[in-house]
Amino acid sequence: MPYARRDAFGQLLSLHRRAEPDAQQFLPDDAPEVLAFLGQPTHDRFNQLDADFVRVLEDLVDVLVSRNVINLTDLPVDARDKLYQRKGHRRETALSQLNLLGEARGLEFNDITPVMPPPA
Repeated sequence: MPYARRDAFGQLLSLHRRAEPDAQQFLPDDAPEVLAFLGQPTHDRFNQLDADFVRVLEDLVDVLVSRNVINLTDLPVDARDKLYQRKGHRRETALSQLNLLGEARGLEFNDITPVMPPPA
């Protein structure tokens, strides 16, 4: 819906509802450039924030389990399955082999043997 006015370097200067002599380029409402100009995060940014937050939650679960605050069996089966899937996927990547901080002290999530409740 907006029409873009740009400077000589192609930077977005303003957005307009209607085409004007110096604002002829039409941009979709959800174009990343339009969202950034309006100060709204793009979908890619939200996805990255969500992925980063999931990693924080995953690390939080690791810490709580390693300090015996919670047991993995305290979590619903679906939550445990998702944690195991993520851990398995992270373990398979080349980046997971990097050890930039040296040996960590204490238990790692990978060192914890999951205890599954008996089938109902």
